[in-house]
Amino acid sequence: MSALERLAAVIAARKAAGDATGSHTARLLAAGPAKCAQKFGEEAVEAVIAAASGGRDETVSEAADALYHLLVMLAARDLTLADVEAELERREGVSGLAEKAARKG
Repeated sequence: MSALERLAAVIAARKAAGDATGSHTARLLAAGPAKCAQKFGEEAVEAVIAAASGGRDETVSEAADALYHLLVMLAARDLTLADVEAELERREGVSGLAEKAARKG
C-alpha cells in the first residue's frame, strides 16, 4: 500500500469517526464539501507558487499539502482515491487531445 493509499484510509477513518474535536481532518469534513474544496484550492495555489518560484523542498511540501487536501475534498463528496484511479485508468492510452475533445461534446 502506498503512502497516498494509507493517507486516504486515515481520512476515511476520520470521516467515519466524525469526531471533529480531536482531528483536523474531521474538522474540515464537518465544515462541508464547499469548505474542503476552498481549502484544496488554497493549497493548490500555494503548490503552484512554490513550483514557479520556490525551491525543491518547498514544492514537495506544498504538493504534499495539496494532495492531502484533494483527498479530503474527495472524501467530503463521498469519493475515493480508487474512484480517481479508475478514471485515470479509463483515460490511459488515450491521447490528451482526443480526451479533451471528447469532453467538449
